[in-house]
Amino acid sequence: MHVVNDDTFPGTADVTLVGHGPVGKLLALMLGRRGHSVLVIDRNRAAYPLPRAVTHCSDFARILQSVGLAPDRIPLITQPYDDMYVWRDGTGRTLVEVDWSGLGESGWYNTYFFHQPALEDALDGLLAELPSVCVRRGWEAVRLDQDARTATVTVRHTGTGERAAVTSSWVIGADGAHSAVREWAGIEWHDEGYFYDWLVVDVKPDPGLDFPHVATQSCDVRRPSTMVPGGPGRRRWEFMRLPGESRESLDSAETAWRLLEPYGLTPRNAVLERHSVYTFQACWATRWRAGRVLLAGDAAHLMPPFAGQGLGAGARDAMNLGWKLDAVLGGLAGDGLLDTYGEERLRHAVAFVRFSTELGRIICLTDPEEAARRDTRMLADRNAGMKPPAPPRPGLGSGVHTGPAGGSLARQGRVSVGGAPPARFDDVFHGPAALIARSGAAQAALCADTVRALDRLGVSRVALTGTAVPGVVVVDDVDGTYTAWLDELGAHAVLVRPDFFVYGTADADHVARLADGFLTALGAGSALLTAG
Repeated sequence: MHVVNDDTFPGTADVTLVGHGPVGKLLALMLGRRGHSVLVIDRNRAAYPLPRAVTHCSDFARILQSVGLAPDRIPLITQPYDDMYVWRDGTGRTLVEVDWSGLGESGWYNTYFFHQPALEDALDGLLAELPSVCVRRGWEAVRLDQDARTATVTVRHTGTGERAAVTSSWVIGADGAHSAVREWAGIEWHDEGYFYDWLVVDVKPDPGLDFPHVATQSCDVRRPSTMVPGGPGRRRWEFMRLPGESRESLDSAETAWRLLEPYGLTPRNAVLERHSVYTFQACWATRWRAGRVLLAGDAAHLMPPFAGQGLGAGARDAMNLGWKLDAVLGGLAGDGLLDTYGEERLRHAVAFVRFSTELGRIICLTDPEEAARRDTRMLADRNAGMKPPAPPRPGLGSGVHTGPAGGSLARQGRVSVGGAPPARFDDVFHGPAALIARSGAAQAALCADTVRALDRLGVSRVALTGTAVPGVVVVDDVDGTYTAWLDELGAHAVLVRPDFFVYGTADADHVARLADGFLTALGAGSALLTAG
């Protein structure tokens, strides 16, 4: 990686990324590791030093695993939360317990709490190893021009006022909710009209302080609030701004300490790392591509934090866009493949935006009568043994997938090859992309061109049983994860894309058709199949 904050500026790159937050870092890392030249620009001279997101899910853990930062390798940054998320009313009665425990489909815990600045530092460390990635902080994008083949970003140095321009094949706007890239590209921003101000407070309690580990949501009309872990050694509180209360009066250290006092926290036993008022909103871009411009992260969608999915949605954007842009830049797919990025991700993101908004509508009640009706209803459901609704598991919108299972999240289990110790599938095969079949014989019908194309795309060929077939690795399905999954799918084989989502399934007689269909769906089928 070129030196950060260097005042020199490259004139060309394969991809220009505007915004150096976690989504931009993930995209730069994925593309840079595949050998593409990436320029990252960010108007801030230094990284934001305070936490914003504090929780992530099993899917996000698998994304971290894919870049070499699996949760069990970074215990000082992220830690699992194997417990309930408890909602209480103003008197302390439990209204509902949401189960955040256990392992998810991705082979990691369903819930983690982490320290975002430390995670971003770790991502920066990985980027520093890549000579094809150039990061320039202190440069602000001020103009965007594009034609049919390229896009040019004009930038201005925030210190000297010097201007420069870079021309790229593609520009990605990962520059946040107020994205200038989105505005310049003429992309409409849909607003659901949801606005609530909350004070976010991050604290480091003294290590010896006896503090409850549980994540709780208080639905007290006197002050709706949230209390959760904030990563190793940290806690987070969020307090809603009440009607008639100003943002200015809420956003002060004095107010933060006053609101923390009932929890036993004072300046004598805790460090107040940050207090800031945020406006929780629900919005999304109506399309995520305009010519040579693409959007990702908060530039493409914005949601309240109540489901803990804001950053996770951005990371999924990076995974989806990363493998498709790599295929296009490498000549393995036509650029029409990039149209499927927004088509697939928009449906998925909107489902979480709306779910988060619905949770907020339940939480953010300050009218006593309305809240009493809510509490009565939730207590009745709990006493009747009704389970709380599970978070949505939306599939992708239309795109590069087929059949009933297409566009759903793939499983990750442990496998063993040749008697080696069991390990997670992605670690054994250097990524999730794979054609997994019950037997190797079913893959023997793949023609040489198809095999070569799958290899170029990084799609491993795996069998759960049978004798070895050239190029097909027979694994021991240690915990029966893949056998059970194929049973649920009613299939002999499943093709998993590089972003952990399913392309489709096949019976034993149509595995070759499944593989060829995936290659054709990339939009460069014949060229890819005949490439040497």
